[in-house]
Amino acid sequence: MTGLFTEPTRHEAPEPLEGPVVGTIIGGTVIWFALFLVQLPFYGWFDDHGHTWWLWTCLAGGGLGFIGIWYVRRRDAAIKRARAAEAGAHPVPDQSPAPSAD
Repeated sequence: MTGLFTEPTRHEAPEPLEGPVVGTIIGGTVIWFALFLVQLPFYGWFDDHGHTWWLWTCLAGGGLGFIGIWYVRRRDAAIKRARAAEAGAHPVPDQSPAPSAD
């Protein structure tokens, strides 16, 4: 008997998709900030209609995007170091800028 209470068919989970994650997060962050800047001149209209949350949502999306950029860059560097260690090569150094000697 088939119906609502039958056991679902189990399938193996697919492999995660890997792509240009850093570029995607940077692009999304730029879009959130651009949306914020485009709406900013119309703050009065948004305030009159009770939609100021639209502006703050875009600003929050951009701010969280900065955290996302930091996270995915570190993740990408860690993945590269792990692959290099697996291959027996020297690990890839962290890509953060070195302090200047000035």
